[in-house]
Amino acid sequence: MTHRRSIDYSPIKTLRRLSNHSKSTFPKLLPQLKFVPLSLFSSIRSSSPPIHPTIRTLLPNLISKTLNSKFENGSFNSIEVTEEERLVIEKSSAHVYGVCSILEHESTALASVVDAVAALSCEAAKADVAAFSSLDTGDGFVDKEGIGVAGDMKLLLNGSKLVGKVQSESFSKIPKINGRLREVVKSVHSVTRVSLNSREEVYEGDAIPAVLALSAALQNLGKSSFCRAKANLDAVGNESLKTGLLSMFEKKCPNENVLRNAYRLVLDSDFEEDTWKFVHEVNALLGTVWSIVAWEGITAFVALEGGELMSAKGVEEIGENGRDEKVVKKGEKKKKKATLGKGTSVIVQLIKDRLQVKGGDSSDSLQVLEKWVQDLLLFLDPKEPDFDELVQKVKEIVESNESRRLPKLPKGTRDFAKEQMAIRERAFSIITEVFKRHGATALDTPAFELRETLMGKYGEDSKLIYDLADQGGELCSLRYDLTVPFARYVAMNGITSFKRYQIAKVYRRDNPSKGRYREFYQCDFDIAGQYEEMGPDFEIVKILTELLDELDIGDYEVKLNHRKLLDGMLEICGVPPEKFRTICSSIDKLDKQSFEQVKKEMVEEKGLNVETADRIGTFVKERGQAKELLSKLKQEGSKFLENTSSKRALDDLEILFDALEKSKCIDKVVFDLSLARGLDYYTGVIFETVFKGTTQVGSIAAGGRYDNLIGMFGTKQVPAVGVSLGIERVFTIMEQLQKDRKQTTRPTETQVLLSILGDKSKLSLAAELVSELWSAKLKAEYVVSTRFSKHIDRAKESRIPWMILVGDKELEKGIVKMKNLETTVEEDVPRSTFVEELKRRLNL
Repeated sequence: MTHRRSIDYSPIKTLRRLSNHSKSTFPKLLPQLKFVPLSLFSSIRSSSPPIHPTIRTLLPNLISKTLNSKFENGSFNSIEVTEEERLVIEKSSAHVYGVCSILEHESTALASVVDAVAALSCEAAKADVAAFSSLDTGDGFVDKEGIGVAGDMKLLLNGSKLVGKVQSESFSKIPKINGRLREVVKSVHSVTRVSLNSREEVYEGDAIPAVLALSAALQNLGKSSFCRAKANLDAVGNESLKTGLLSMFEKKCPNENVLRNAYRLVLDSDFEEDTWKFVHEVNALLGTVWSIVAWEGITAFVALEGGELMSAKGVEEIGENGRDEKVVKKGEKKKKKATLGKGTSVIVQLIKDRLQVKGGDSSDSLQVLEKWVQDLLLFLDPKEPDFDELVQKVKEIVESNESRRLPKLPKGTRDFAKEQMAIRERAFSIITEVFKRHGATALDTPAFELRETLMGKYGEDSKLIYDLADQGGELCSLRYDLTVPFARYVAMNGITSFKRYQIAKVYRRDNPSKGRYREFYQCDFDIAGQYEEMGPDFEIVKILTELLDELDIGDYEVKLNHRKLLDGMLEICGVPPEKFRTICSSIDKLDKQSFEQVKKEMVEEKGLNVETADRIGTFVKERGQAKELLSKLKQEGSKFLENTSSKRALDDLEILFDALEKSKCIDKVVFDLSLARGLDYYTGVIFETVFKGTTQVGSIAAGGRYDNLIGMFGTKQVPAVGVSLGIERVFTIMEQLQKDRKQTTRPTETQVLLSILGDKSKLSLAAELVSELWSAKLKAEYVVSTRFSKHIDRAKESRIPWMILVGDKELEKGIVKMKNLETTVEEDVPRSTFVEELKRRLNL
C-alpha cells in the first residue's frame, strides 16, 4: 500500500511566500484562486506515463474545497496526498496561473490608485493638464482606456485652482501610460481566468504575452511616476520639510536604476523554459513600481499639505541659525490656501484624518515626517487592510460622478478651442480674400438635400452618404460635398454662367482616420459656363496654388491628370467601357496601396484578367514634371496619339501647361497618370494636392472638370470646373507648424482692457467708459474688481496691448491711466480725451 504523508498544498505555499500577503488580507485572494485546481484535471487525465491507479480524480475538488474553507491562524487544513499525487500537483501549471492571479489582483488595485496619486501630483507640481481634454481628436485613432483615465483625472481635479502651466511629459502622458496599464491588466485577467477555469490541458506559456505586456506597462508607469515624485519634491515650499523628505526619498524610494534592473531581470528570464521564474520577476517588478507610486503619493501630499499640518501641530523646525523656529512665525500673515479639486480634496482629507489619528505627539519636524512617511507607505501598501479604504474612496469619487460625466463627442467630430478658432478664422479670411480676388460671389445651400439629388453622383463613395430618417414624406441625406448642391442650384435656377465660392460643412459616414473626419469644412470655388478653352481650368489650378502659398503651410505638390487620358489608357489596355469608372476607383487607391494590392482588387473583385491589369500597371507608373512627361506621351509612335480620347486630353493639357508656365506656378504641378479621382462626375482635368511636410495628412485639396453633372438634373448641359480645399487637414498642418515654430496665437483681437478698480457698484462707470470705446469702433473689454492682479491676469492671458486704469484717485483728478503692457510705461491722460489719445497710440 502506498504511504501517505501530510503536506501543505505547495503552489499555495509558494504563492504566499512570493506575494508576502498578510494573514488578514490573504483570504481576500481566495475567490481569485478558487479555480486553480481545475487545471489539475488535465494533468491527472493526461499524465504520461499513465498515473498511478491510486491517484484520485476527486483530488482537485478536495483541494478546491480546502482553499475555500475558512482560513484560520494563518494556515490551511492539511491535505493528505500520495507521492504520485504530489508529483502531479508540482508539475501542473496551477502555481504559475496562481501568481498571474495575484499579479492581476495587485495590478488592478494599482490601476485604481495610480490615477488618484497622479492627480495629487498634478496639483502639487502645478502641472498643465490641458492635454487631458484633447485626447479624443475624432479622427478614429482613439485610445479608449487613455480617454477613460483622462475622464477620471478630470473628475478628481474638477474645480482645482492648483493645476497650472508647468509642462512635462510625465504629466501630459498620464492618460496614455495609465490607460495602457488598465488595458494590459484586462488582458492578464482574461488569460488567467480562462486558464484557471479550464478543465482542459493548460499550457503555462499562454500567459507569457499578457504578462510580458504587463511588465512593459509597469516599467513605463514606474519611470513616469518617479519623474512626478521628483517634481513634487521640488514643489515642497518648506525647506526643512524638503530637506528631510529628500533624504528619505533618496534612501528608500527605488530609483531609475533599480527599476531598470528589475525590468531587465524580467526580459532576461527564459519565458518558455522557466515560466515560473519569469512571473516571479514580474511580481518583483510590480513591487518596485508599487513602492515608487507610494513615494509619489507621499511627496505630493507633503508638497500640498505638509507645511499646514506641521503648523497645525505646532511642530518646531530647525532654522538656519540653529534655534527652534515655528513653521508659521507669530504675526506672520498666513497665505490664502488654493482650492484642491473636488476629488483630490476627499483623498487628501482621508490621509489627513489618518495622520492626525496616528501622528503621535512629537514636536520635532523630522520625527513627525518620518512617522508620516512610514504610515503613508503602509496606507498605500495593497497587502495592508487599510488600503481597501483608499481604493473604495477613489472608486466612490469616480462612480459618484458617473452620471455627471461630461458628454462625449460623436466619432469623427471635434470641438475647437479659442486658440484653434483664431487659426481657423485667419485661414478663412485668407481663403475668402483669394476667392473674391477672382471675382466669385458667395453661395450657401442647405446642409441636407433630397436623397435622389445626391445618389448616383459619387460612384462607390455613395455608400458614405449620411441618410436621414423620414420626417414628413421626403427622403433626405446630409450633403456629401458642395459640388453636387452647387450643380443642383445652377440647374434649378436655369443659370448658364456662374463663378461662386462656398465655405461650409459636409458630412461623410466614413471611418475616421488621421486628418479624416465625418463632419468637416470644405472651401469650394467653381466656375460654370462657356469660356475660352482651358481658361477656367487654368484659373482653378492657379487659385489653388495662391491659396496654399498665402496660407504658408510649406511645401506641396499638385498632382494632375485628365479623365479622358485615363479613359484612353483603359481602352488601350483592353478594359471594357462599362468598367472604366470602377477601375478608375481602384487606380485612385494607388496613393495608399501598392500596385500589387490594387491589381488584386481589379482582378479578383472587378473581373479584369491579369494581362490587362499588368498593362495598366505599366502606364500608371508614369509620373514627372508636367511639360516633360507631356512631351514624352506625345512622341511619335505613342499609343496615346492613336486613341481619340487620349489625344484630345493631351491637346488640352498642352494648353493648360503653357498657361500655368506663364503664370509661374507650373513648378508646383506634377503630371501623374496614377491619379484617377474616384468620383463619377469628373469628365476632364482632375487634380489633387498633397502636402510634402512632416505632418502626414494625405490629400489637402482636389478638384477637376465636370461637364455633365449639371445636365444630370434634367436641364441643358452647363460645363463646369472647380476645386475643393480640405481645410480641416490644412488646419492640422497650421496648428503643427505653430507648435514647431513655438508661436502663439492671440485668442482675441482686443486692443484695450478697461480696468475699473473698485467693487460692483462701479459697474455703471465701466458701462459708461467702455461704451465710449465701443462707439469709437475700438475692440475693448472691461473688468471691475478691487484686486489689481485680476486685471493684470486678464490682460496677460489675452495678450491685450493696452490698459486704461481708473480708480478713486483718477476719478477725483478727472484722468485715466493709460498703460502700455509691452513697455509697462504708464501716463495720465485727461478723461475727456482718452479715447482719441488711445486711437492715436493704436495708429487708427
